[in-house]
Amino acid sequence: MAILTRAGRTLFAQTIAQTPIYLAWGRGETPWQSPPAEPIVATELAAPIGFRKARKVAFCYPDDQGDIHIQGGRFSLSEQPTQHVYCEFTFDFADGVGETVRELGLMSGTQQLADLPAGLSYLLPEQVASPGTLLLLEHRAPLVREEGVRESFEFVVSF
Repeated sequence: MAILTRAGRTLFAQTIAQTPIYLAWGRGETPWQSPPAEPIVATELAAPIGFRKARKVAFCYPDDQGDIHIQGGRFSLSEQPTQHVYCEFTFDFADGVGETVRELGLMSGTQQLADLPAGLSYLLPEQVASPGTLLLLEHRAPLVREEGVRESFEFVVSF
């Protein structure tokens, strides 16, 4: 039986880290009292609100004393490529104000429409030429977007 080696996993991580990475947030299909299970066959969010470009993309490694705290573990940043990619997102005060966020999707390769100014870090669904590939999907308890709050999210994708 063949295995995917650590070097192979690191190569996948390097490839993903070189693509534009965005965090899409959405309303979900319908309001739910508790988040439903995420389907492994999902390819997009049910009702996207917007896409925020990653503020930081870096490699990391598991470390019980690490500064990166995510659900399920702690990590430290690495100068060298690893099989773990750290992504940090901070939405601005006005992003999605008044919306109820029930789903998050980590997207690799998101592309904005060609006629938009270069360098936009927040895109509305109608400004997206291609949402990219959905790497991670999280259904969550409802989060009501308020104007005075900058929402931040961190993820570690392990290959």
